[in-house]
Amino acid sequence: MKIHPYEHFHESLEPLLTSKAEELKLFGYGKVTNDQLWDFLQLKVWKKPVDEPRLSQLVNDVLGIKAGDFMNFKTVESFRSPNWFEDIDQKELEVLLYGVGNEDSDD
Repeated sequence: MKIHPYEHFHESLEPLLTSKAEELKLFGYGKVTNDQLWDFLQLKVWKKPVDEPRLSQLVNDVLGIKAGDFMNFKTVESFRSPNWFEDIDQKELEVLLYGVGNEDSDD
């Protein structure tokens, strides 16, 4: 994966990410990690990075994360997860789903 242009700010923004994760946990959104928030910022908020961002703008972006926006992002990302059955052929899938396809046994 290509390195995001704002990656060099990650360490500086880490305390803010921790604060935001704790805030979301207090509001009942379960366990949110700093890495999840960082991914959200990179993939959603900072889709079109500017050449020379101001640290104050990045701080504002982190502290301005809305719980609803973050949860919507996580929901969409979960739908984009890999197909767990792509390595299974049709016959194996039928056996798993319907219990059929075992013609080798004698009835």
